[in-house]
Amino acid sequence: MRAMPAAPQLVFFGTPEFAVPTLDALAAAGMPPAVVVTQPSRPAGRGQKTADSPVARWALAQGAPLLRPERVREPGFLLELAALAPGGFDFAVVVAFGQIFPRALLDLPRRGCINLHASLLPRYRGAAPIQAAIAAGEARTGVTTMQMEAGLDSGPILLVREVEIGPAETAGELGPRLAASGGALVVETLERLSRGEITPRPQAPELATYAPRLTRESGGVDWSLSATDLYNRLRAYTPWPGLTAALRGSPVKLVWAVPAASGAGDAAPGTYLGLADGRALIACGPAGGMGTALAVETLQRPGKRPQGAADFVNGLRLAAGESFA
Repeated sequence: MRAMPAAPQLVFFGTPEFAVPTLDALAAAGMPPAVVVTQPSRPAGRGQKTADSPVARWALAQGAPLLRPERVREPGFLLELAALAPGGFDFAVVVAFGQIFPRALLDLPRRGCINLHASLLPRYRGAAPIQAAIAAGEARTGVTTMQMEAGLDSGPILLVREVEIGPAETAGELGPRLAASGGALVVETLERLSRGEITPRPQAPELATYAPRLTRESGGVDWSLSATDLYNRLRAYTPWPGLTAALRGSPVKLVWAVPAASGAGDAAPGTYLGLADGRALIACGPAGGMGTALAVETLQRPGKRPQGAADFVNGLRLAAGESFA
């Protein structure tokens, strides 16, 4: 009988909740990381209390050796990491870690660094691939494992798994599904690499697109876009940073909205058109040369709870013809 290969010696790099299902999958497959590396504890939440990353909490709960370097480029970190595995590492598994690897770290594992990316590479390289796919109106996305190199998400592709995007699905809903799919894909990738069953294939750079890191300003409403485009952005930016407009000089968060069945005629983008079926209709940019309208169901003012559109409109005595910015 052919002997099963020994479990590879792994070091895991990751930070957010998205990375935890991969840790769970590795442990369940008998490949728990020998060392876990994550970002240092940061202030979080309204109180800005220092909090461990989700990956740090996983490692602490499992009793796994944990490193939290400020910068992985520091020589002292590389020495500390190497000292924790005198026999060396076979692979580094990287899932949303949040720092760029220097060449010395890329070369440290015997069989390289394997990265899980939440898109169908080469589309949506960068920090926010889940949001970018939804904002673009994609019907499907997926997860990709690749061999890391010096470029940004540009390394050779190992395995890909497609995932459909629901027509009303938000980034907050899609992310956990991609994380679960990605965990299983990482395990399959390591198993098949260990058996010599994967031939890495280069990415086509001419097909690459970029998904930059989101900021609070990313959620500002551009009323010149069509209602469908704004709806896709709202799904992409839920739960964060949200989609925020301005009314009477104050910010207003659009908690939920859908494209309206009727258009906006010749009304200027951002114009409040009135209530219809309990939704606030706001004029948007053209689609196919005609003005569209966004039907806003729920809105929220700073420091207030979300309100249904009718309560919001009536409370402010909002009149048709007023403008959102």
